[in-house]
Amino acid sequence: MNKTTFNITGMHCASCAVNIEEAFKKTEGVKEANVNYALAQAAVEFDAPVSEEALHGIVKEMGYEVKTADETLDHDDHGHKASMRSWVALALAVPTFVFGMTGNLPWVQGVLATIVVLGPGMEFHKATWAQLKRRKANMDTLITMGTLAALAFSWWQITVGGDIYFETAAIITAFILLGRFFEARAKGRASAAISRLLELGAKMAHRVIDGETIDVPVETLQVGDHVLIKPGEKVPLDGEIVSGSSSLDESMLTGESAAVSKGQGDSVFGATVNQQGALTVRVTAIGGDTVLSQIVRLVEQAQQQKAPVQKMVDKISGIFVPIVIGIALVTFIVWFFLTGDLNASFIPAVAVLVIACPCALGLATPTAILVGTGRGAKEGILIKSGEALERNRHLDVVLFDKTGTLTQGRPQVTDVTLDKDGLAMVASLESSSEHPLAQAVVAYAREQGGAVATPTDVRSVTGKGVEGGVDGKNVRVGSPTWIGTFVSTESISDQVAALQAQAKTVVLATADDQLLGTLAIADAPQEHAKASVEALKNMGRSVVMVTGDNKATAQAIATELGIEHVEAEVLPGEKLNVVKRWQDEGKRVAFVGDGINDAPALTQADLGIAMGTGTDVAIEAGQIVLVGGGPEKVVSGIKLATATYKGIKQNLFWAFFYNTVAIPLAAVGLLNPMIASAAMAFSSISVVLNSLRIRRVKL
Repeated sequence: MNKTTFNITGMHCASCAVNIEEAFKKTEGVKEANVNYALAQAAVEFDAPVSEEALHGIVKEMGYEVKTADETLDHDDHGHKASMRSWVALALAVPTFVFGMTGNLPWVQGVLATIVVLGPGMEFHKATWAQLKRRKANMDTLITMGTLAALAFSWWQITVGGDIYFETAAIITAFILLGRFFEARAKGRASAAISRLLELGAKMAHRVIDGETIDVPVETLQVGDHVLIKPGEKVPLDGEIVSGSSSLDESMLTGESAAVSKGQGDSVFGATVNQQGALTVRVTAIGGDTVLSQIVRLVEQAQQQKAPVQKMVDKISGIFVPIVIGIALVTFIVWFFLTGDLNASFIPAVAVLVIACPCALGLATPTAILVGTGRGAKEGILIKSGEALERNRHLDVVLFDKTGTLTQGRPQVTDVTLDKDGLAMVASLESSSEHPLAQAVVAYAREQGGAVATPTDVRSVTGKGVEGGVDGKNVRVGSPTWIGTFVSTESISDQVAALQAQAKTVVLATADDQLLGTLAIADAPQEHAKASVEALKNMGRSVVMVTGDNKATAQAIATELGIEHVEAEVLPGEKLNVVKRWQDEGKRVAFVGDGINDAPALTQADLGIAMGTGTDVAIEAGQIVLVGGGPEKVVSGIKLATATYKGIKQNLFWAFFYNTVAIPLAAVGLLNPMIASAAMAFSSISVVLNSLRIRRVKL
């Protein structure tokens, strides 16, 4: 199966995209096709006998132009031409309008209007002809019929001394061209997210060869190359630090403003900024394998795919134009039947043709998705499809996998009663173990500045603890029960019980059978976990914690975070069943997990939210991927999805409302064609501007 993506220039409305998409789908060998009007882009999956060249030929035959991936669209040039056409048309249309209002110089009016309609306005008529050859109609058909009818009718009226409408044809053409120009500018702002992401990458790198550095273009680097990254420079590609330590600004990747400390062995990502020390990095990913490329690819895919509501709108747009032509003909016939006056019949029919353009309908959904996904990419919130926005609508319950989402996913020392020397002895003994709890103790001791010595004669007692020699003393570290067999622990029993009630693992330490003190270790909650739970509850969502911990431990953590519902002692493979059980109760469920172990549950949920680590952002499971951050990103992701879908609904309401109200007004003669053309252009621009408001939503 082959897949191609290419740009299409010359599409003027949603029905253009629908017609091209239908032509693709009717072609033998095409499996799937999406044509996005807002992106001016087609994504087609195909197989033999069709070829990519044949697909391009279909587009060209329909009167549009193709730009391949190698031929990037020159937006500035395109915008300049659109600007020139619109302003030339307006410059000629204004005097035509003035003469028309005063009834002067009818022949001058005719010449000026003809230049406007057949000059700058020729793009409408070319597109109409190309569509007619395929027995199709689109917005251009409506404009062509309206303007050419007004022009031809007026020239005929000059010869018989009747009323003329040259100014109508000229102003309609000028307003629509001007509207397209402003619409294109607004759409450019909406679709700039990917361009900005791509611009984030470094262009040059300091490649290290035999101790010397050579400046080379980033695209020439290969996996395994070593590069020097100086303070203040961007990391050229994903890699692993070989030497040096520094703080890196990863906000472009995660949306988090705080710098991240990195040292030897840590991973770094392309386009992040090295803030302090010099680093030597071994390149581990190039091209499309880098995290930045994966993010760009996810955003592109989200913008290409159509939300279910958009498919419904496309169907409406596809049949809308022929219906409008029918309404215009009926309007003309009815008015002529009632009045017997060609003039009185002609104007409302033209107004119906002009006012009914389905542009606003075609822009309503894709522009909101463009802005929403672009804002999300900037914040480290990757919305993978328009469907995710709809799935977010009526969420009832948010299920959190505990480890790594609500908690930090690694044990940490939380409470200590040991003095500095006692802590050093315990850490020295634990340094011989790879157990996560032991490593947590060693890390804590080093943070406190303690010296960690090498122990002797270390003996591990499975499930109980460890003992060995440290500085000539016999040191034991282990569970209260085990330590209690060697020394009396009665004096600290209440303290131990209190810590255990908080779901903490408590270990006691002795040296030569003298009690040194206690250590409490726990998988600490994420910094913003409690506030995030509260925020979700305020948004009307119930929060449930899913964990493999025993009920007592799970309940202690849930109580600390303000979570009322707990699913405890759940095996990894049973998370899917937990999601199903809540769904069987009639609840719409979001599941938040790490995106790898929780893939079945993420897929089963109505909305799967995967916590990415920066290295696995392209995971398949889940409809929303959160890069970096903690549970606060879940709140932000739901807020962004909600705001984006709200924008889609607002856009569709006004687009439908506009056409529903405007067409009857035009048909009964209450809407002048010139006013109709201005209103039609404004409706499209207003939809795009409403979508742009999503960029300012507070997350």
